[in-house]
Amino acid sequence: MSGQGQRLTVVPTVTMLGVMKARLVGATRGHALLKKKSDALTAQFRQILKKIVSAKESMGDIMRASSFSLTEAKYAAGDNIKHVVLESVRSATVRVRSRQENVAGVKLPKFEHFTDSAAADSKSSTDLTGLSRGGQQVRACRAAHIKAIEVLVELASLQTSFLTLDEAIKTTNRRVNALENVVKPRIENTISYIKAELDELEREDFFRLKKIQGYKKKALEKQTQDAKNFAEEKQLEEISLQRGISVNAAHNLLVAGGGKDDDIIF
Repeated sequence: MSGQGQRLTVVPTVTMLGVMKARLVGATRGHALLKKKSDALTAQFRQILKKIVSAKESMGDIMRASSFSLTEAKYAAGDNIKHVVLESVRSATVRVRSRQENVAGVKLPKFEHFTDSAAADSKSSTDLTGLSRGGQQVRACRAAHIKAIEVLVELASLQTSFLTLDEAIKTTNRRVNALENVVKPRIENTISYIKAELDELEREDFFRLKKIQGYKKKALEKQTQDAKNFAEEKQLEEISLQRGISVNAAHNLLVAGGGKDDDIIF
């Protein structure tokens, strides 16, 4: 049986009808809210997708520029520049921190890059790297790689938000479809069933009342007829006693007199 033809098993009463109507109102409101949430998440999803495409397009140029700047630094300062840089660096200057951003009830992880103040204070030791030769190329290489790190952090944040939003949109759409195609049709069919049963009960009660009224009317007519017959019998008995005739003769005399007491001669 399809979802359109299914209904909940309930007792068809007025109280249950009110409960099912309240459930239908709640399901309708929930469907509207989830639909708005799905639309908001979809809009945010598309914006993030555009940013990802833009970041990936720029990442190729930035990574190529950083790799070429490293080659230039090695050419200008020599191959020993790697050991000099490793010896001069004590801690990372650029760091990454995470936070959460709430979008329509969905918490999206966000990664941000920042410069460590403690590491920035020791930057003076790295400024002297390549002072003998190639210092300008070393600083250019450092700036290019910092820019590449910033793009990678931004892309990682966008990719993580993209995957989180994708799962949230799928879950929300499943709930919307369940409410629209399963829950609401079942409640509506149940309400229709309860209304039909209540109408049938009302018709049965009306028919029962009509039958009871008919029985009461027949009983009243019978009582009236019995009372009339009893009064007639009493009258016949009185006539028969007064005239000294039988009840049948008194009945014939009463019928011959047209049912009027004035026509009877005592």
